[in-house]
Amino acid sequence: MRALDACRKWVLAGLATFAPLGAAHADVTLLYAFKSQSDGCSPDARLFEDKSGNLFGTTENGSSGGDFCKSPGTVFKLAPDGSETILHVFTGENGDGFVPHGVIADKAGNLYGTTQAGGTYGYGTVFKLAPDGTETVLHAFAGGSDGGKPMAGLIQDKSGNLYGTTEGADGSAGTVFKLAPDGTETVLHVFTGYETGDGAYPAGDLILDEQGNLYGTTAEGGTPKCVGYQNEPTGCGTVFKIAPNGTETVLYAFRGPHGDGTGPDGGVIRDKAGNLYGTTAAGGTGCHQSRGCGTVFKLAPNGTETVLYAFTGRSDGVQPQGDLIRDKAGNFYGMTKFGGGAGGHAECEFSIRGCGIVFKIAPDGSEMVVYAFKQHARDGLMPETGLLKGADGEIYGTASIGGVQDCNGGAGCGTVFRLTK
Repeated sequence: MRALDACRKWVLAGLATFAPLGAAHADVTLLYAFKSQSDGCSPDARLFEDKSGNLFGTTENGSSGGDFCKSPGTVFKLAPDGSETILHVFTGENGDGFVPHGVIADKAGNLYGTTQAGGTYGYGTVFKLAPDGTETVLHAFAGGSDGGKPMAGLIQDKSGNLYGTTEGADGSAGTVFKLAPDGTETVLHVFTGYETGDGAYPAGDLILDEQGNLYGTTAEGGTPKCVGYQNEPTGCGTVFKIAPNGTETVLYAFRGPHGDGTGPDGGVIRDKAGNLYGTTAAGGTGCHQSRGCGTVFKLAPNGTETVLYAFTGRSDGVQPQGDLIRDKAGNFYGMTKFGGGAGGHAECEFSIRGCGIVFKIAPDGSEMVVYAFKQHARDGLMPETGLLKGADGEIYGTASIGGVQDCNGGAGCGTVFRLTK
């Protein structure tokens, strides 16, 4: 997605809640380490859990022939006993797509997801994977008026309609779409880009409230005078609302690197009072760097934005990724892709700022590092997505690299992990 590259399911309105972690710090239990040749590589989307405790997810890459992390990607299932099953391997550019972005499931056990590229026209797909392993491409994006390059997963309403976003193709700034059970696609909104201020390049998951309104973010666009990642007036991103009739409302436009944040690449979550919460990948006042190290924010129903925490770029993390989750005590949990090195010193060969963390933000705005990923640990490095609250009350996540150290040229092919108290 543009903002990240430059810096480098059923969803209800209420927040998912769980019992807070009892200790200041937690340990990570490695549930699975990907090996690339047969089981996938680089999981970078949030997990989904079924009623039996099975975890489902996607890997951005995979391999059937030993070419490390360069094949089209997979859908996987991880059983409670730790055994992994590859449910589908994507066929690539001229087939059913490649670079998948997570899955959700319906009551019948069908999985639904998106691919960023590939398909009939090369601009990505929406797919369905039946319990027997049969895959169906429900929609192939053509790159024109229907959008292209979906960068996030899907949500589903009670009628079986699917909703998602595309980043845009052929010079467009992205779309919000609806896909009916019969495969009919409706474009609910076309973003117009920087000039008009309604946003550009949606990259996070949507949420849906009881009235059928959709909420999400754009990584760029918004206030035209805002200077984005590349020191160009591209806009610093927005939080938006799409009404059932397709009317878009910009709820908030971010102002820039040294203020309230820049580049929200994850989605938002919503509480019962209608407050929205999310992260920006950069910006904020807590970091010495010119573009900022990211924020956690709250957006009230009246449009007032509050920065709950601004990352400093040291041991507290850099560049938060993905959606937040919240516990019953009002604490927020999320991950940063970088950071965690004590005092800002090198602890990870992939970043002078560390290998990423799991963080907790208390209601009073104080941050706690729940877990810091380390260079030579087998639990993973550089997480690129949000966490999952399991039915057992534990927290689950993925790391995009790390794990088996002889995989992916020594970087590791990624992991699935569980936070343990």
